[in-house]
Amino acid sequence: MDNQTEVRKFILLGLSNVQGLQKFLFMLFLLLYLSNLLGNMSIMIVVVREPRLHTPMYFFLCNLSCLDIFFSTVTVPKMLAGFLSGYQGISYTGCLSQLHFFHFMGSNEALLLAVMAYDRFVAICNPLRYTLIMSPWACLLLAVGTWTTGFLHALMHTVMTSRLHFCGPNHIQHYFCEIKPLVKLACNSSQLNLGLLSIITGSIVIGPFVFILLSYLYIFSFLRLKVQSKEGRRKSFSTCISHLTVVTLLYVPVIFNYVPPSSGNSPRRDMIATLIYNVVTPVLNPLIYTLRNVEVKHALKRRLFTRE
Repeated sequence: MDNQTEVRKFILLGLSNVQGLQKFLFMLFLLLYLSNLLGNMSIMIVVVREPRLHTPMYFFLCNLSCLDIFFSTVTVPKMLAGFLSGYQGISYTGCLSQLHFFHFMGSNEALLLAVMAYDRFVAICNPLRYTLIMSPWACLLLAVGTWTTGFLHALMHTVMTSRLHFCGPNHIQHYFCEIKPLVKLACNSSQLNLGLLSIITGSIVIGPFVFILLSYLYIFSFLRLKVQSKEGRRKSFSTCISHLTVVTLLYVPVIFNYVPPSSGNSPRRDMIATLIYNVVTPVLNPLIYTLRNVEVKHALKRRLFTRE
């Protein structure tokens, strides 16, 4: 790979080349990143320390918080360093590493949200068998399955990208090493890479998304027809709405970005969509789950704001 690759460093063009905006963007994204760390770490600490939250739903929520931290950490610290130094260079190896971990965390999160929808489906529609179906061992297998699938998906893109020959321009029209603007710089054909992006990545996005929609369609029908208690409906709807909000924040921009068979002809549009699910959504997820979830809200107050 080293012998075939002439370009050893890429330049990330980033969000803006206007010098006056660099400090403002630095403060804005630093605030978003710190909010992400604070919110998601609070969720993780509370879930671990609060015995009442040792259930499958909160086990997966803890996984989601962990993923949100890692997902933003792949891109944001590098972007912040660029705002300060005014230089957004990244080595060839660093570029491939960033690409790998971005798709590792991103596809993992998409799959995890489908697992969380399945958990809600079983809890609401088959409560008598919930503890049997969602046993600790089953939850662990589901979590390991999402992480493994995400890793293999990212590895596929990393290996295929490493086979490309870069010998010309080295300016990437993005704030990190995203596949579409990166493969445009290749001297040899990148049609296979773009095809895999559309088919494999598109399937990882659309498949879980359709599964989530069908699961919630059945859940809402079940609640309307079978659950007579208003309190039971209210509690179930509350957890479902929180999850659906998170699903919308992630899947809509991801579908917008990856499902159309595009070769990256709209870099500014793609960059904005990526910012939404890579930077903004991880900040909002803890707020959504704490504001709409009474158990998490009470646990946070008890664990973080009172002395034991």
